[in-house]
Amino acid sequence: MLHVALFEPEIPPNTGNIIRLCANTGFQLHLIKPLGFDLQDKAMRRAGLDYHEWANMQVHENFDEFITRAQPKRLLALTTKGSDCYSKLTYEADDAVIFGPESRGLPEAIRQQCDERLRLPMKATSRSLNLSNCAAIVVYEAWRQLGFAGAE
Repeated sequence: MLHVALFEPEIPPNTGNIIRLCANTGFQLHLIKPLGFDLQDKAMRRAGLDYHEWANMQVHENFDEFITRAQPKRLLALTTKGSDCYSKLTYEADDAVIFGPESRGLPEAIRQQCDERLRLPMKATSRSLNLSNCAAIVVYEAWRQLGFAGAE
């Protein structure tokens, strides 16, 4: 199983979409506080529909607690400052892919603790993609590499 970690997420619909993504792939979702919304936020629940009941989600008080509780094999940062394309990496069970807050991305201090800093290819004039779109792209590539384990 892969871990998906959202570091200080800010936009409820993005988190709701990622809840749904993790529920449908069987991946573990981690939310690292502070959150930019209440988990009962109407927009987040609407985006996640009722999938929050099926998603394996943990909320952590901070980054250190996430590392201690999740114990990922490798920590993979997805960042516009990454040097390696996400699709070139060979994903392994128990890897954790961490995404930063929508407005500012992962802080340098977190990126430095990661084993890999990955990026999604974009046009040179582009700033970034939507968080939930990025998560879906990376999660499905990792799941494909892991043989779509658990899928019908």
